Amino acid sequence: MPRYPHILFDLDGTLIDSAPAILASFREAFAQTGITPVRAIDASVIGPPLTETLQLLSGSADPALVARLAEAFKASYDSAGYKATAAYAGVGALLAKLAGAGLRLSIATNKRIHPTRLILAHLGWSDFFSHVYALDLFTPRLPDKAAMIGRLLADQAIPKDQAIYIGDRSEDGESADANSLPFIAVTWGYGSLNADEMRNGWQAAAQPEALAELLL
Repeated sequence: MPRYPHILFDLDGTLIDSAPAILASFREAFAQTGITPVRAIDASVIGPPLTETLQLLSGSADPALVARLAEAFKASYDSAGYKATAAYAGVGALLAKLAGAGLRLSIATNKRIHPTRLILAHLGWSDFFSHVYALDLFTPRLPDKAAMIGRLLADQAIPKDQAIYIGDRSEDGESADANSLPFIAVTWGYGSLNADEMRNGWQAAAQPEALAELLL
């Protein structure tokens, strides 16, 4: 029997390369609103929640300005932009192997719930996941990823000693730590944690096949 029957995954940068689609929609949002970004729109901004990223790119915390950008982004991304999302090589086979072994898979992502569901359906992955959680799945919106993971564990009565979180950024590992879950960093994603950033107890996997070996 696998040590961790419940596998919780981050999404962007872990299972999918969403950068081209997200960055294109960010650029379109700024162009449509006539607002000039204060920093480069590149892969370094992928990962945080939408509002936080728009504040960073615009250099403003003005709610009205950020709301305009957010609506423009959603109109682009949720209509067709998300379809440019690609699965990392080998990830589809990994998910099929884990699900086939009887493991229960879940998503816990900073991405909004609507495009998350669209992307899972687009990639043919919806049936792999028992639970899909996002910060905006609830009202009021959950404050951060650590709270979201805690909510998933509580809602689904998942014992902490039977679950593990998989992600690509230090925030992912810290959120796992906050919930007393073990953590594996995938190093093919945006976060690409280096040896200096790895904390005690964290493991790393350089490709999906290596991750499968750690989980089965």
